[in-house]
Amino acid sequence: MNGEVEMKPVEYDTREVFADTSNQYAINFSDVKGQDNIKRALEIAAAGGHNVILIGPPGAGKTMLARRLPTILPPLNLFEALETTKIHSVAGVLGANSSLVTERPFRSPHHTISDVALVGGGSNPNPGEISLAHNGVLFLDELPEFKRQVLEVMRQPMEERRVTISRAKVSVDYPSSFMLIASMNPCPCGFYNHPEKECVCGPGVVKKYLTKISGPLLDRIDLHVEVTPVSYDELANHEYKSETSEQIVERVIRAREIQNERFKDQQGIFCNAQMPSRMVRDVCALTPAGANLLKTAMTRLQLSARAYDRILKVARTGADLAGSADIKIEHLAEAIQYRSLDREGWSG
Repeated sequence: MNGEVEMKPVEYDTREVFADTSNQYAINFSDVKGQDNIKRALEIAAAGGHNVILIGPPGAGKTMLARRLPTILPPLNLFEALETTKIHSVAGVLGANSSLVTERPFRSPHHTISDVALVGGGSNPNPGEISLAHNGVLFLDELPEFKRQVLEVMRQPMEERRVTISRAKVSVDYPSSFMLIASMNPCPCGFYNHPEKECVCGPGVVKKYLTKISGPLLDRIDLHVEVTPVSYDELANHEYKSETSEQIVERVIRAREIQNERFKDQQGIFCNAQMPSRMVRDVCALTPAGANLLKTAMTRLQLSARAYDRILKVARTGADLAGSADIKIEHLAEAIQYRSLDREGWSG
């Protein structure tokens, strides 16, 4: 104050602070023993922005794997962080000592949630869980236990990546560009198709259980992945070193960079999962052998036109991860196998 000491002005670089605090997760894929096929499916989902459903018995690790998905997603950029922070601030869920959301959101609502709480609403329309998961992950555990009406109202926002809430005095648009990851048991007892335990559900019970989820909603989920329990030998093998999230996210970022270059002239499209049908035919061109393979799969599994597009998008993501300009047979075959619920044997 008296000018006796020279004081330097405080410099605060928001971008540097953002970079230092982003992607500081307490969990990691290196914690997961075995389950390499599930990790591969989640890597594809993260690389292309695809929706996933995990089907398996209780205790197989579905929730543990799902919670680690944000750790392999590309870090938020500053624009996404500001957009996400605005939504959380409007909803009043921003932390007391938090000024900026620096990690991708992970929202996991309970299956008793109402449709208004999920998509947003109220007399003064507030964002719902699908908007709070914007730029992040929405995890629906035990999917068949959610009320059917709640799941059905989610279909349109999943396609349009925004939700419009209209009231007598006001109409509000909230963004809802999220990755959906769901988990479910294969049947009420949980042991249908289990390698060791026997299912005790009666005839037709499995089919009735699966029909709680509508076909149109399942069509919007790109990857159907079976999760099998980890064996004792895998759990007890301390020499086995699983890949870390940092190693996986490097491949994911490289695949996303390929997609950024591909869609640089397309407004509002940033990853393969967001491609409209008209673009899929051009971007996901197949060889004659690949076309024959897909035709056989479509006929045998009786897949819908939407499922056809999903397979092509997932195959394109597999090719991007491999750094391949063309979709090869192995990429297409891998995408087809991620349609578990379309295969015979899941009808009970």
